[in-house]
Order: sequence, then C-alpha cells, then structure tokens
Amino acid sequence: MAVGKEIRNKIKSVENTKKITKAMEMVAASKMRKAQDRMLAARPYAEKVRSITANLAHANPEYVHPFMQQNAGAKKVGLIVVSTDKGLCGGLNTNVLRAVTNKLKELEGHGVQADVVAIGNKASGFFNRMGANVVASVVGMGDTPHLEKLIGPVKVLLDAYTAGQLDAVYLCYTRFINTMKQEPMVDQLLPLAGDEFAGEPTHAWEYIYEPDAKVVIDELMVRYVEALVYQAVAENMASEQSARMVAMKAATDNAGNVIKELKLVYNKTRQAAITTELSEIVAGAAAV
Repeated sequence: MAVGKEIRNKIKSVENTKKITKAMEMVAASKMRKAQDRMLAARPYAEKVRSITANLAHANPEYVHPFMQQNAGAKKVGLIVVSTDKGLCGGLNTNVLRAVTNKLKELEGHGVQADVVAIGNKASGFFNRMGANVVASVVGMGDTPHLEKLIGPVKVLLDAYTAGQLDAVYLCYTRFINTMKQEPMVDQLLPLAGDEFAGEPTHAWEYIYEPDAKVVIDELMVRYVEALVYQAVAENMASEQSARMVAMKAATDNAGNVIKELKLVYNKTRQAAITTELSEIVAGAAAV
C-alpha cells in the first residue's frame, strides 16, 4: 500500500505542524497579556503629556515651538513606520504597510517625496525592496520596547523638521482595539495636531518656568513626541501578540481539520485495497 504509506507520512507531518502551531499559540497568549499591560500602562502618561503640552502652548503664546509651526514649501514629509520583527501574525504587517503605501501614492500625486524611518524588520525589508529613502531603521527590539533604541532614529526626522526640510511627519502603526481587532493608523505627528491643540482651552493655566519658558517647552515637546512614538510601538507589540495568537489558533484548527480529512481518505483507501484483495481471492477460488 504505497498510497497508504504516503498518506500516513502526510498525516504525521501535519500532526507535527499542529504541535508547533499550538505551542506558538500558547507562547503568544502568554506574551499578549504582558504586552497589553505595558501598553495600557503607557497610555495615561501619553495622554497627560499631551494635555500639559496643549496647556503650555496656550499659556505662553509669545513663544511658539517649531513643532507647532507649519513648514510651507518643503515638498517632503517624514514617515515613522512601526512593524514587527517576526512574521506569523496574520495580516498585521500587510495592513499597516498597505496603509503606508496608499499614503505614499497620495503624496506622490501631490509631488511630495518621503523620508522613512523603519521600526521593525518587516518595515525595513519592505521599504528597502521598494527603493524608498530609508534614513534610519531599528530592528531586533525584542518583546519589550526600549525608548533609548527609538530616540536616535526618530531624532533624524525631528531635526529635519526643525530645520524646515519637512512639511510634516506621520506616525504609522497598528492600534490595539481588542484581542480580535487591530486597526492600522496613519497619524500626523508634526506639526502637532489634534483637539487639544485647536482653539482656546476651556480654562486658564498659570505656570512658573524655571529656568525660562523656551527651555521648558523645548524639552517638553521632545518628551511629548518620544512618548507618542513609544506608545505607538507598545500598541503595535500588543497587536502583534494578539494577532499571532489568533493566527496560530486558526492554523492549529486548520491542521486538525486536515488531519481528519487525511484519515478519512486513508481509511477509504485502505478499505478499497482490502476489498480488492478479497475480490481477487474469491475470483481465484472460483477459478480453481
């Protein structure tokens, strides 16, 4: 039964694959909880820094930080793209890279070029294959984001914007909604935008600056941008583990279905072979 042996070998191969995907599902589930806790812990800090930055911007109108000013006529933007270092996480990277590609096409339609900072191995490889202008990249971040690894590459775009070389800087990442849903985001990072920076504040804030307003606001703006980038990486890591857990669970279930189908085919093939042998025996006995 050469055919039966091939089916048995295939069943064994799929069973081995099922064991691997099940193990990866359990590992992702374990890491997912830690990543979600880290992401949720970082959100209040980012929100508070955004609130303080908005209040300072209105409290000291005589000094306007370069991050809050529009650079007109630069015809170039910066993109900070956050992806994963590893695959096997469903369409997570595909979705965010598709959103970035659409943004690039939109910018090219207006005659605007783009400088890219790639965070994650998948984004770095994708933009290098595209031939995009990758000015900096960060890979091998592991399971925990480290701000010191992100400051250098991001500062390349911040310095370029301060020098008036960029019209805007966009932050592209995957926002964690829940375990089953992650949403690709393309948010404007610079010039600073959002509800907190539009219009007048609802109440007045009084600050005493030490040593002076410029030093304090300059430092706060940099910390604000760093907090947003760190939060984006934390959101992306939480989304990665959730997507990987769901993808590996789907792969494990599919492997189980394939094994059932192969066993059914094997049993049918074996039964057909037995029936054929019995027919040959009966035919031989009748001939004798």
